Amino acid sequence: MRGAVTVSFTISAVLAGGLFAGQAHAAPAVPSITAPGGFVMNNGTGATLYGKAADTRRATGSTTKIMTAKVVLATPGLNLDTKVTVNKAYSDYIVAKNASSARLIVGDKVTVRQLLYGLMLPSGCDAAYALADKFGTGTTRAARVKSFIGKMNAEARRLGLRNTHFDSFDGISNGSNYSTPRDLTKIASSAMKNSTFRTVVKTKSTTQKVTTKSGGYRYMSWTNTNKLLSTYSGAIGVKTGSGSQAKYCLVFAATRNGKTVIGTVLAAPSEANRATDVKKLLDYGFAR
Repeated sequence: MRGAVTVSFTISAVLAGGLFAGQAHAAPAVPSITAPGGFVMNNGTGATLYGKAADTRRATGSTTKIMTAKVVLATPGLNLDTKVTVNKAYSDYIVAKNASSARLIVGDKVTVRQLLYGLMLPSGCDAAYALADKFGTGTTRAARVKSFIGKMNAEARRLGLRNTHFDSFDGISNGSNYSTPRDLTKIASSAMKNSTFRTVVKTKSTTQKVTTKSGGYRYMSWTNTNKLLSTYSGAIGVKTGSGSQAKYCLVFAATRNGKTVIGTVLAAPSEANRATDVKKLLDYGFAR
């Protein structure tokens, strides 16, 4: 009798153990997000982890600047310490478009590296303009800017992206600046292969010494608009975006225990919704 009881208990224990083990390894519930578009992938394997209207074209706002930086950093023989003189056209553009600014001062000489910080942290459209003017080709500023945007589109084609088109260097669209959650994630994943890009986008704030028109110097301080860097453990980038048409966007990435999850949300209805959506997607990505 004692032997029978022992066998019965052992079988029950095995069954119970199997049941609990199964529960412990159950797939996480797919999150619900307020943003109409989202995509998440494993950056190491390229495996898709989540998608919601992942291939629907939408306005991208300043997440466009990821490609701006990528094109600059892909320039053959690039010298990040090359100095660029801030032109009045850049500040006039900011005023005319009521655009986000790195507060560049006309006549100052700033390095390409500093312009990349001004581009990606405070989302400076003046820095974007300066980079497009510097790295485009042509005899006029308009021609150089057009050339630079052409390089952005050429890079999108090289990456095999069929649902992305740029008509600006900063995301302030002229009517045909669009991408998708999947495409933007792929652009960011490719950009993150560059060590300078990775260093810039994970920086919460920076103070840079720039040369003034008179030959002196001043300090420029920039804070990253990507609050995820301070609110999510393991966050390493990438870029915010917003606008009347784009709503609230974020291309995001985080690394935990050697696994990097990267993704995008587009057109979230508010900044708070965007933050909640991204946290849900990152948690889900790491649980997969």
